Amino acid sequence: MEKRVMVAMSGGVDSSVGAYLLKKQGYDVVGVTMCLGMTGEEGESRCCGPEAIEDARRVASQIGIPHYVLDFSRELETMVMQPFIEGYLHGYTPNPCALCNRLIKFGQLLERARTLGFDFLATGHYARLVSTGGRLFLAKPADKRKDQTYFLGMIRQDTLPFLLFPLSEYTKEEVRQIAHQVELHNAEKPASQEICFVRGKSYRELIEQRTSAQVSGLIVDGAGKPVGRHEGVYHFTVGQRKGMGIGFGKRQYIIDIHPEKNEVVIGEQEELDVKGFTATGVNLFVEHLPPESSVKTRYSHDEKPCYVEFQSNTVVVHFPHPQRFVSPGQVGVFYEGDRVIGAAPITALIR
Repeated sequence: MEKRVMVAMSGGVDSSVGAYLLKKQGYDVVGVTMCLGMTGEEGESRCCGPEAIEDARRVASQIGIPHYVLDFSRELETMVMQPFIEGYLHGYTPNPCALCNRLIKFGQLLERARTLGFDFLATGHYARLVSTGGRLFLAKPADKRKDQTYFLGMIRQDTLPFLLFPLSEYTKEEVRQIAHQVELHNAEKPASQEICFVRGKSYRELIEQRTSAQVSGLIVDGAGKPVGRHEGVYHFTVGQRKGMGIGFGKRQYIIDIHPEKNEVVIGEQEELDVKGFTATGVNLFVEHLPPESSVKTRYSHDEKPCYVEFQSNTVVVHFPHPQRFVSPGQVGVFYEGDRVIGAAPITALIR
């Protein structure tokens, strides 16, 4: 009996080729596009709006599979956008994609797929599933340049048996070649690099539209001496160099944010060095994180060796050598070789 697969189709080339490959492999494939209810100024289409839905619908028609649209706008609002805004107001640099993957795509959508009788949910992520010792793990894909396991590190381990990543063994170039070979109309569609719900505007504008957060405060140096003013701590992230509106004669960076004092702290680049970080809400793919591991603290960073210890419900991570541009609110994803073994939101830095 054919296995039934729901493919999350964004209208982009990756999920489109993923759906085609699964159909070719003999699965009973249905495409679904999540409508997140986002529109831009004057009603222009944005995240999963009419244009993206139409792209997905056309691809589904080309490859001969049904296509449906499911509304997840309320879930996006409550589960992702509100925590995103609150994170910035508390001095964090949130990672909404990691949260959306855990709660909506591989949470609500997977639950809907299972309720409707599908065996699997598939996406166009560049990631692999591997089995070690009878346990499934997320692992890096064949195309290491496109590795998206960082964004998937917070999804629950018990969801893995119901997931498929059809692009796991392909490079991005090969995916585009396949799209051209089967004449998919979106073969050259560029990948989105933006947070879906702030596309076309800055996240600062989004926060100001939804809150009364524009509260002026002090910019101070490492000694606490005032050197300027800001119009809200949400304008800044740790490691930021531009956009302070002040000339210092030398490069200065945001090295800390104190929302309780409504203060932003600046300093020189070496003052960004941290010895480690603490994280809570650990998501594990193993029973216990090993005392020595490697961790990635941003998607664009390489993972770094680290020492790990647990204190109550908090994981404390120490680096053998100081690291820079680690920000509270981002996710620390732990690796053992190519396998993801755990992940946790960063809550505080160890100077």
